[in-house]
Amino acid sequence: MTNDTSARIETVQARPLLPDVIRSFAIVAGGVIVMTIAAKTQIPFYPVPMTLHTAAVMAFALALSPRMSMAVFAAYLTAGAVGLPVFAGTPERGIGLAYMMGPTGGYLAGYLIASWLVAVLAAGRGTIGRVAAMLLGLAIVYACGVAWLVNFVPADKLFAMGVAPFVLGDLLKIALVAAGASAVALLPGMRSRP
Repeated sequence: MTNDTSARIETVQARPLLPDVIRSFAIVAGGVIVMTIAAKTQIPFYPVPMTLHTAAVMAFALALSPRMSMAVFAAYLTAGAVGLPVFAGTPERGIGLAYMMGPTGGYLAGYLIASWLVAVLAAGRGTIGRVAAMLLGLAIVYACGVAWLVNFVPADKLFAMGVAPFVLGDLLKIALVAAGASAVALLPGMRSRP
């Protein structure tokens, strides 16, 4: 086989990958935009206002493959690390790595882990399995968040400041995401994940 022929074969074989790359890039870019909107959206709630961050992480984990779900959140973290005001409270409470190293840094790391873990555990499961996966993911978020928050808050206040104010809102968001995922699963052609 000549070099010219082998080059044409490689080109022909590479072409189908281009639409997949474009599609993946579009999903990740769109995911970062949705994640940013979710983080910036504040809903009055008791005892603290809630954002839709948890809902977005869990929804992507149910809708996408583990690789793509994690890619969305990793790209979101990268956008924040380079200084784009994508996080809740930015730019008012700082931007970039300074924000990520602050009190919410552990929660952000937990979301990254949860984005992959929930996608793995929820794949092919029914509503109860998806809810269980999201609850485990939420536990990971809280564990990472509190483990990092100990650098900023006295140990006796960790649960009261780092978990308790968010549990009710996060459980409500998980319930809404589970209901939405169940409704979407009923639609024709919605069985596979990118």
